[in-house]
Amino acid sequence: MSFSGFTEADFNVFTIDGLDERMEALKLQIRPKLEELGKHFAPTLSSLAGEEMHYHVAKHARRTINPPKDTWVALASNPRGYKMLPHFQIGLWETHVFIWFAVIYEAPEKEAFGKKLEKNIDSIYNQTPKDFYWSGDHMKPEATVHSELSKEDLLSMFTRLQTVKKAEILCGLNIPREEAVKLSGQEMLSKIDFVFKEILPLYKLA
Repeated sequence: MSFSGFTEADFNVFTIDGLDERMEALKLQIRPKLEELGKHFAPTLSSLAGEEMHYHVAKHARRTINPPKDTWVALASNPRGYKMLPHFQIGLWETHVFIWFAVIYEAPEKEAFGKKLEKNIDSIYNQTPKDFYWSGDHMKPEATVHSELSKEDLLSMFTRLQTVKKAEILCGLNIPREEAVKLSGQEMLSKIDFVFKEILPLYKLA
């Protein structure tokens, strides 16, 4: 595995104007790294999850005007797609790297999963690392750090997942750009590996 880590140049791709120009830079600069991460973590996650996991690098194919503000590789149990399923993501915004467990709005089992989360609120609240983040929308870079959430806050996110069509739930770690660029490839792999193991119980619950 020759993953070299993320650089300032990777994050700067998101400052390039124009859809075609930014897409070109994404393909050349970031996509090969996401491919490497997908290849590296698919076997690891397969053995952790107890089912075969396949990786999907974001293609941003439906875009016609707005250049992508983030990009990612997703890992899920279906070789054809991931959006309908609970899955894992590794990706970048201009400001940070994200490593998520995600159930997004396309997932048909969302409501049932929200109920399971609600039932397990105590263990989830107590076992989630303090510096991990929660998000209710994968389209936005903002997320809330676990240490700032009360159990009631978390519960309302879980309830929202059951009742609001567009609601999502994501949990994992955000690594600020300035920190991410200092990590070697190996350090980044170890960090991602650690996060995946921590969020695995959520995947198993789903």
